Amino acid sequence: MTDGKLLDQRIKNSGISITFIAEQMGCSRNRIYSILANGECNASEIVALTRILHLTKPERDKIFLIEKVN
Repeated sequence: MTDGKLLDQRIKNSGISITFIAEQMGCSRNRIYSILANGECNASEIVALTRILHLTKPERDKIFLIEKVN
């Protein structure tokens, strides 16, 4: 499960556009917005976002490795 709010904040702080991220990942902007909204992404997307946003391992883990809360 992904913390969409934390990921969104990290994207905003990076100054990197959603369009650039989508182009680098080979997906649509809507896919990025979907990740932010529903918190679901696959391993390759996590790797790509980690690389693009220059996330440290602790940052990556905090954003992408949270437990789903009901």
